[in-house]
Amino acid sequence: METRMIPDQSKDNPPFLDRSIGALPVKRMYPYFSKLKIFLGALAFSFFAKGFSGSYMKSMSTQIERRFEISSSVVGIIDGSFEIGNLMVMILVSYLGSKVHRPKVIAAGCLIMSFGTFLSVMPHFLMGRYNYERIPLTEDNSSTSLSACSLPLPLHHPTLDAMEMTRELKNSGTIRSCGMVGPTLGFLLGAFCANLWVDVGVVDLESLTINPKDTRWVGAWWLGLVICAAVSFLASLPFWFLPYSLPKEGEERNLKKLSESSVTIQEDHCKIELPSQPQLKFSEAVKDFLPTLKKLLGNPVFLVYLFLTILQYNSMVGLITFETKFMEQQFNVSVSRAIFLIGVILLPITILGMFLGGFIIKKFKLHITGMAKFGCATFIAAYLLNLLYFTCDCEVLQVAGLTVSYSGVKQSSFPKNNLIASCNSDCSCVLNQWDPVCGDNGITYMTACFAGCKSSIGTGKNMVFHNCSCVQAEGLESGNFSAVLGQCQRESCTKTFPYFLALLSTCALILALGGTPTYMIMFRSVSPDLKSFAVGIDALCGRILGGLPAPIYFGALIDQTCLKWGTKRCGGSGSCRVYDTKAFRNVYLGLIAGLRAGCCFLYITLFILIIKRFQPESNELIDVKSTEVSSRKGSTSGSKNETFPCAKALEANEETCL
Repeated sequence: METRMIPDQSKDNPPFLDRSIGALPVKRMYPYFSKLKIFLGALAFSFFAKGFSGSYMKSMSTQIERRFEISSSVVGIIDGSFEIGNLMVMILVSYLGSKVHRPKVIAAGCLIMSFGTFLSVMPHFLMGRYNYERIPLTEDNSSTSLSACSLPLPLHHPTLDAMEMTRELKNSGTIRSCGMVGPTLGFLLGAFCANLWVDVGVVDLESLTINPKDTRWVGAWWLGLVICAAVSFLASLPFWFLPYSLPKEGEERNLKKLSESSVTIQEDHCKIELPSQPQLKFSEAVKDFLPTLKKLLGNPVFLVYLFLTILQYNSMVGLITFETKFMEQQFNVSVSRAIFLIGVILLPITILGMFLGGFIIKKFKLHITGMAKFGCATFIAAYLLNLLYFTCDCEVLQVAGLTVSYSGVKQSSFPKNNLIASCNSDCSCVLNQWDPVCGDNGITYMTACFAGCKSSIGTGKNMVFHNCSCVQAEGLESGNFSAVLGQCQRESCTKTFPYFLALLSTCALILALGGTPTYMIMFRSVSPDLKSFAVGIDALCGRILGGLPAPIYFGALIDQTCLKWGTKRCGGSGSCRVYDTKAFRNVYLGLIAGLRAGCCFLYITLFILIIKRFQPESNELIDVKSTEVSSRKGSTSGSKNETFPCAKALEANEETCL
């Protein structure tokens, strides 16, 4: 056999020999390599877009609740319905993902998400301007001041008239990092939009009588959705122009190596062909689905890990969905500030913890038993710290007729007839209205009418009510006792908030430290051919049994702690105005603590199973080394009998591709 050398002049464009034709130029790999970079960049941006949109929607749940006058349980249903679209295609994509044009599937997903987000904005433009609940003021004949307390007319009772109107109206890595940066920016955008009035640009802001701390305040929730939709649309564009598949990293390196040097090639045996993946028919894939699922769920380590994921999803989704509402009601902070603090403090700390957890795995070369031990220890430590949340006590808002009597005596509950007292019995106040004022005595009244205020000065947020009969101190028969718009501030709650925030950040960091090692347990406990399927099943079960129901039952139990519901303009109850903060805290934190107690039990069970199944790290490393030595000996003995002149080149190619 004759061997030919490739001439030096073709060094820049080396030949690739074909039996029938001879020497042909090899195509450079640079265009393929640039497409690979484009794919990775586009995929990272799509992760960013998904996290950006998802976190923004979470931050706007309170604004949507108030704008459409719905309960927290309904908000939970809306929030949980976000997972329905994922559930429809998740298993199909995870199981058959390698058999379809993945770039175009990703592009279609981003495009659908963009369209859905644009569609969510439509109610803002279809329903008209937002008119928040407030009482009408009448002008006194003797002065130009406005009075909240008006004398009843003989044949026209405001309360009965409002009730009649209501009755009538009722009859009508790179990638994962970008995925974590997205939620941070999403919460920051949410904080910005929550601080803007919902009808910004079309309403005179000076005429507003409420501020962002008011429970009737609605931010510009729709504005951020427009931005999220545009980002998702941009994320879809690059994927439409990418090929069906890209060369593997090993193939690129091998062919690039061949293009940079001259090699001696045997003409009869030197045609190198890239390996092709066997094509699997759809019917065969579906037929193999149930046996594969049975094999995966037959792994006890993965099964316990799956139950652990479900409980963690429940606690995490419930916490994220209602954390801003909890901060607002418990610590007297505005929703916009709560969203901002989550975005700039809590999420970056979580990202830092995840990176530190990955660094610890790499630095100390943790085996699966070490990962299980580390994840279990960090979670139990965070759980014990979580119990300290119950010590962050805050007084219940003192609302006359709801939580305290008009004389200031605290009681557990009040019947409706206690809303009317001797100091406001002649004011004909509408019972179902909520336009709170804070009296000089530190008590909040549902409206200025319930405070018995006879006059007012100023306009908008600066309005002050005077001659409020219910604000008078006991023993005084007269005086110019006043009240201002808005509910009274609870100073003790505001002082407790920094300690709660520090505790929340510490727990988030500890939980995130163990998050990455725990996630790696799934990959180490299943066989290589089941890893992709395991990820899909894990995500599916977490979303179905965690992401979908958690916001609903969290919201339903939180609704049970409401003391005063708002009223829709068309009749019926709207969103909650005042919560029993102690009951809210016990329900919200109690649910999270209960779910995480179950997680602690499953973590311990998982650790025991891993210890029993996997040998200690030192022994297993010895076994792995001995296996490698024996396999190398076998391959060496086989290579001695190899008669192909290009055997070394083919072996190098296979090792590179692996």
